[in-house]
Amino acid sequence: MGHLIQRRKLHANDERRPAAVARQKADAYYGRKRKLGFGAERILAKECIYGVRLKLPDGTFKAYLFDCDGTIADSMPLHYVAWQKALGEWNCTFEEKRFYAWGGRPTEEIIVTLNQEQGLQMPVAAVAHRKEELYYELLPQLKAIPEVLEHIEAKHGEIPFAVVSGSTRDSVVASLNTLKLLDRFNTLVCAGEYTKSKPDPECFLVAASRLGVDPKTCVVFEDTDMGIAAARAAGMASVRVPLPWERAAAS
Repeated sequence: MGHLIQRRKLHANDERRPAAVARQKADAYYGRKRKLGFGAERILAKECIYGVRLKLPDGTFKAYLFDCDGTIADSMPLHYVAWQKALGEWNCTFEEKRFYAWGGRPTEEIIVTLNQEQGLQMPVAAVAHRKEELYYELLPQLKAIPEVLEHIEAKHGEIPFAVVSGSTRDSVVASLNTLKLLDRFNTLVCAGEYTKSKPDPECFLVAASRLGVDPKTCVVFEDTDMGIAAARAAGMASVRVPLPWERAAAS
């Protein structure tokens, strides 16, 4: 009963902040994980206390390809805070809805587009560096997305994994190191390591090539429409990871 009252209070206080509700659920997951100790991931995967299970498409897959931000790492709210601060120094606006829609686009590409649209002359490399600095300051708050972690733990060591991201390699490595997940992945394909960004399939095809698998035998975990479109164009099956407010609503 006390749990239900607390939950009602949480939703009453955060009904306009669904990302905060999602983070509360993640906190519950990690609190339980610390108590369970060794083997916690597999136990929690069975319990699935976070509220949403990700169903794989039918078929047998020889590799899993994961986006990083918003898929493995619950980092999108943190990235948006960093974007707001970095762009605010140049009086540049970036709506949250658009930020999520542009998930998977390289940082510098976003800055170039915002410059063009808003008639600004932000120094692209400097603003990109500033945004990454601000994100790194927030890394102690970073958590993994349990629904995805379930699949990582279930298949790690059985099939190869790749991370395919529009973020820089430094950013991806920093996030995965913070989550203690870097050693789970056989290869990383990051911004600057392919020429065409999502929804073009190039990044996923590069990952399949590095892993030595047929693209048609891969499944992609993605949180954005552009990422899902890129997977489809690569001939790969996909699993859509719900956005923060969708995970909150489903709970």
